[in-house]
Amino acid sequence: MDVQYLISGALALFLGMVLLYKRFGKEKRRLSKKGRGDGYVKSSVDGGFRPEADGSTDILIVGAGVAGAALAYTLGKEGRRVRVIERDLTEQDRIVGELLQPGGYLKLMELDLADCVQTIDAQRIVGYALFKDGKHTQLSYPLEKFHSDVAGRGFHNGRFIQRMREKAATLPNVSLEQGTVTSLIEENGTVKGVQYKTKAGEELKAYAPLTVVCDGCFSNLRRNLCTPKVDVPSHFVGLVVENCDLPFPNHGHVILADPSPILFYPIGSTEIRCLVDVPGQKLPSVASGEMAKYLKTKVAPQVPPELYKAFIAAIDKGNIKSMPNRSMPANPQPTPGALLMGDAFNMRHPLTGGGMTVALSDIAVLRNLLRPLQDLNDASAVCKYLESFYTLRKPVASTINTLAGALYKVFCASPDPARKEMREACFDYLSLGGLCSSGPVSLLSGLNPRPMHLVCHFFAVAVYGVGRLCLPFPSLKRMWLGARLIKGASGIIFPIMRDEGVRQMFFPATVPAYHRAPPVN
Repeated sequence: MDVQYLISGALALFLGMVLLYKRFGKEKRRLSKKGRGDGYVKSSVDGGFRPEADGSTDILIVGAGVAGAALAYTLGKEGRRVRVIERDLTEQDRIVGELLQPGGYLKLMELDLADCVQTIDAQRIVGYALFKDGKHTQLSYPLEKFHSDVAGRGFHNGRFIQRMREKAATLPNVSLEQGTVTSLIEENGTVKGVQYKTKAGEELKAYAPLTVVCDGCFSNLRRNLCTPKVDVPSHFVGLVVENCDLPFPNHGHVILADPSPILFYPIGSTEIRCLVDVPGQKLPSVASGEMAKYLKTKVAPQVPPELYKAFIAAIDKGNIKSMPNRSMPANPQPTPGALLMGDAFNMRHPLTGGGMTVALSDIAVLRNLLRPLQDLNDASAVCKYLESFYTLRKPVASTINTLAGALYKVFCASPDPARKEMREACFDYLSLGGLCSSGPVSLLSGLNPRPMHLVCHFFAVAVYGVGRLCLPFPSLKRMWLGARLIKGASGIIFPIMRDEGVRQMFFPATVPAYHRAPPVN
């Protein structure tokens, strides 16, 4: 009997030890997983985590910049289960993406994101002031028909993005996670998800029926989804000018300087962003002092007198940043299971501040296209249906893209007499007021996304320039210069229109994808 008790006791002790070991092992793995973040997704920008309910995701978004964060909130609000993987969820300090045009603000309102500019010291922008050779002209946005809150906004890009991330993270079906996406996962030509590396260096995979790549202008994934043709005509050198007043409050200021434009616009109640365009691929060195010397000797003398002292003080402060100005026409390769958006997909010269307006407009188009789709798992059918996205986005995108590229070339100084005349004619045309100023400004602001209006105004400037040359009495020399002016204007705008796609710009209804119906689930 005693032996039986001893054997039973030993057996019970052994089983108890096994159960205790298993329980301890599970708890250890759970705590380890919680500490690493494995299987968990960041649900707030401050680092909080929550477990995924069932491991399923409808849409995977790569990148949480302006496009990615806005898209996450928009699709999450539509009821989609959205997972976002962003390389760095901390607030960034950038020198671009700080001016939102009124058309972009209207899109923010449409997407229920307008409150994201309310608490970041954003400044209202109601128009532009244009300076050239001691002359200036004031151009106001045509806002008479809109709500009183509609205007442009100037702000710190990082603050704006953080507010949108925070708002997206408030939705229970949206998760944000920090990680670096290294590649797309493809099976038989269909994108199934992404492979990414966590902050701790662990390689993981994430899957979804639809992956939207929004990883910005330096995208390392775009080559899988489009044929990129990136051009870098110049760089922006950025400074923050403090404690001074702009000549025209609540206006963006554009100085038609030599060799290229200088921009000033408010980004805070005491801060003005200055962007100096430096043509070419090579910049003067900041470390050696060459950049400061260039800014003081070449740029400062062309700055309005009201801003001169503050501009010099900003240079002496030394916080000089630079950014390549990239342009890239949209040239997608429709791929089942994936879509490109934002600067990863399409870029234009940032002179006109149109990038965020295009991105937000694209998000509204995509949201409307996805609304009828309950199931995204038929990747081929969804891909074919979403080909209409590339045509439906064209009115806004092609108008802003074409204007940005054309204006930059016109506004740059040139030794060519025909280009000089075009530049002078553009300034004087905009100074005429009425439709000659409100028309181009409505195009630039995103309030009038009509490519045909853009072409009409552009050649009206050229014809106006020819008329100036031929009055009061034409001469053969002046007529020849006028012919070269028209030729130069055509050489500026037609290549941009070709890259944008003439048929999609002007005759979108003739594109078969324009009429494509959603697939039957």
